[in-house]
Amino acid sequence: MSIKVKIINQSNNPLPEYKTLGSSGMDVRAYTAEKICIKPLERALIKTGLFLEMETGTECQVRPRSGLALKQGLTVLNTPGTVDADYRGELGVILVNLSNKEVFIENGERIAQLVFAKIESVVWEEVESTEMTIRGVGGFGSTGLK
Repeated sequence: MSIKVKIINQSNNPLPEYKTLGSSGMDVRAYTAEKICIKPLERALIKTGLFLEMETGTECQVRPRSGLALKQGLTVLNTPGTVDADYRGELGVILVNLSNKEVFIENGERIAQLVFAKIESVVWEEVESTEMTIRGVGGFGSTGLK
């Protein structure tokens, strides 16, 4: 099943694309006139030159690229980032450098991946209590490591 998304590309880069038949995400590229330096533990908003229009009930998630995370220590800071269906501004990616070396981002470099999903809306039902489960209130590692 495909989701139709309208896109404006003001960059000089190709549109995001799936690299393999089984890919979940499409690589998105940096759009910058100058090389951007991200120092260790620094974060930067990297523009893409892309503007999306999705139908209500659709979300675009911005996720890290595993190769950048492993090889350069770069990751998406608010992962997954969410692009809401009613947002019409330029798509930006917040990258953070978790390495101990400066990392440089150049125009056209693949910096993140986009994953699209259908979203369900929630209607709250206020109650006095919720049903108990075996897990109960256990959280934050309560099920152990092994």
